[in-house]
Amino acid sequence: MLSREEVPEIMTPAHVKEVLGIGRRQTYELIGDAPFPVVKVGKLYKISKQSFFKWLDEGQG
Repeated sequence: MLSREEVPEIMTPAHVKEVLGIGRRQTYELIGDAPFPVVKVGKLYKISKQSFFKWLDEGQG
């Protein structure tokens, strides 16, 4: 699993998967109805490290 320091400022679904230790399907289900901002650029999803970890630190609610 990746540590917070290893994650780039703009994350991909692969980074989310590694940080949370979940599977690919679970990752895309989370991103599909994300409680944090997700930007889709073409076919690529981009997630702000700051907003993701803010959500994670606040208890994943």
